Amino acid sequence: MIIVTGGAGFIGSNIVRALNERNYKDILIVDNLGMNDKFKNIAGLTFEDYMSAADFLSAIDNYKIHGATTIFHQGACSDTMNYDADFMIKTNYEYSKTLLHFCIANRIDFIYASSAATYGSGKNGFSEKTECEEALNPYAFSKLLFDRYVMRHINMAKGKVIGLRYFNVFGPQEQHKCNMASMVYQMYQQIKDTGVIKLFKGSDGYADGEQKRDFIYVKDVANVNIWCGENTLENGIYNCGTGNATTFNSLAQAVISTLGKGKIEYIDMPEELIGKYQSFTQADTKKLLDAGYKGKFTTIDDAVKEYCKILDEGGYYAHN
Repeated sequence: MIIVTGGAGFIGSNIVRALNERNYKDILIVDNLGMNDKFKNIAGLTFEDYMSAADFLSAIDNYKIHGATTIFHQGACSDTMNYDADFMIKTNYEYSKTLLHFCIANRIDFIYASSAATYGSGKNGFSEKTECEEALNPYAFSKLLFDRYVMRHINMAKGKVIGLRYFNVFGPQEQHKCNMASMVYQMYQQIKDTGVIKLFKGSDGYADGEQKRDFIYVKDVANVNIWCGENTLENGIYNCGTGNATTFNSLAQAVISTLGKGKIEYIDMPEELIGKYQSFTQADTKKLLDAGYKGKFTTIDDAVKEYCKILDEGGYYAHN
């Protein structure tokens, strides 16, 4: 059995989808569905069972989970604007520690979601090194805290323990994320609603809209996760990005070109983001590639075209 925590979420549901495409069906989805349309993310998927996040913790505490071979741990609060540090620690750090030790004790492979937010401003680079790490908000701190905890306990593991530092992920099944959804989703909605994409004015030495991020399609992220589950590689933390940075202007133009309409307007950066905004990210992919990953990353133009088509059709996967 494969367990996907956060399996009804954005990246988690895409991992389940990718598993289904490889004929994996004995899957337990762990998540909290809440009061929105998040349930639609799993309506088009094939899986054996569903369990709430709290019930899952109780089940592993009471030895009621049997036969698991791999846990893809995607469950977390990913709201970078949530400044309740205690909540972040409980949700992203304490919960993850419990799962880590459950996997170590039962020789279950543990592949979990970290974040490029652990690199902060990026002034020291984007390599999987301590000297590059910097947390600018409670979310980033919770992820960095767990990464460091993992590295202190990784030698105890008999199975895999792999952390993947996601860069800027976009793609289907992220509607429930609302204001935390990707820029591609927000750009698509802005054009549909007003015909205008709003980007931040210049900052940190970059001209208007010329800030750059490493945008990666969610299907590529799912492929990296499953490759880590199916192949032999050294335990540790790996970047999960394309290795190429794209300007927000270029991303916006890709959406405008796909939809055949729209224009760009530049706005001031909100006060609460000043000094906490990543104006540049670009994954150093050497460690992942040296580990043997040979999967190609979808180009921005191709990914945007495919994603916008899916959004035109509702944004969710149909059940196969």
